[in-house]
Amino acid sequence: MNAMGAKFRGAGLNRHTKPGQTELTSETHPMDLSEDEKLSGETPTVTTLADVARRAGVGESTVSRVLRNKGSVSQHTREKILKVAADLNYVPNRIAGTLASMTSKLVGIVIPSVGNTVVPEVLAGANQVLEDAGFQPVIGVSNYCPQREEALIESILSWRPSGLLVAGLEHTDRARAMMKGCGVRVVELIDIDGEGIDIVVGSSHRMAGHKSAEHLLARGYRRIGYVGHDFTIDIRAGKRLDGFRSALAENGLAFVDEEFSPGGASSVEAGRIGLARLLARQDRLDAVYFSNDDLAIGGYFHCLENKIDVPGQLALFGYNGLEIARLTPLPISTIRSPRFAMGKTGANLLLSGGPSQVVDLGFELIAGATS
Repeated sequence: MNAMGAKFRGAGLNRHTKPGQTELTSETHPMDLSEDEKLSGETPTVTTLADVARRAGVGESTVSRVLRNKGSVSQHTREKILKVAADLNYVPNRIAGTLASMTSKLVGIVIPSVGNTVVPEVLAGANQVLEDAGFQPVIGVSNYCPQREEALIESILSWRPSGLLVAGLEHTDRARAMMKGCGVRVVELIDIDGEGIDIVVGSSHRMAGHKSAEHLLARGYRRIGYVGHDFTIDIRAGKRLDGFRSALAENGLAFVDEEFSPGGASSVEAGRIGLARLLARQDRLDAVYFSNDDLAIGGYFHCLENKIDVPGQLALFGYNGLEIARLTPLPISTIRSPRFAMGKTGANLLLSGGPSQVVDLGFELIAGATS
């Protein structure tokens, strides 16, 4: 490994749904189809208000009144229409009635957090492409809540955007169904460890965790602890933890102890407190793996405050490759993810009309000076 770090990429680079041929599925975009396929009439359809009315056995005007919550409709009819709409994954068209020739220049983007240090770089990459192409991003924040993400996706799709960018691969069943049947391209960003809907751009978090463990093991560390936040909320942190555990198990090892920040907080302060608690229980650790750089930096501050020699007494390893982690007195050992490239590549693929695929942008292991 050189001083700058080692780059890794999984086996998932540009995996196409069906090489050399377009597979007609509910998420296929008309731009993906050959002329013969377009003429065959097999392009996917989007559920319409008329479909809901037909299934419910009522008029379209009745469905419209219920969905707009206007006018007088019996409770029985209202409940029946709402159930049919949900069963069909119908999303109301809020721009119906505008000029038929109008083409939406909106692109929806759903992110987990505005406080996340990773998201701004992903957004910057996507925004560069979208603005250059004349599109306007519409951003929703889910706060790591699947139900809120579902509501945001429904709201954005109701404005008939030209496409949708969403962070991560884990969604509610209804959110997944809406995205599969919405009739526009969908790009899932940041993660590739799972089943995608259409286009997936990111890197493997499980492999990042595995490589992090391999790095520490190769340097002779064996009594390793973990400091992290709530991975039931941040699923990608959980995948990295799984990858790290897997590498330990392959070498007949396991974490000596694990500490999770109260309330799932992910911050420098949470990292400082977390490492203090871990070391209070386990004072013979020789390395600690942190779920991200924020926590690792907090751990590093704890070591400075308590005169713990890093890496002589204790090695530290993070994730994300944040600039601040490079600027600490001892640069943090970490994994750098190509966040700007994820947003830029995802937006380019969204607008290009290419096939469904998985693009693995890999990651870079930064040896730093803390391990």
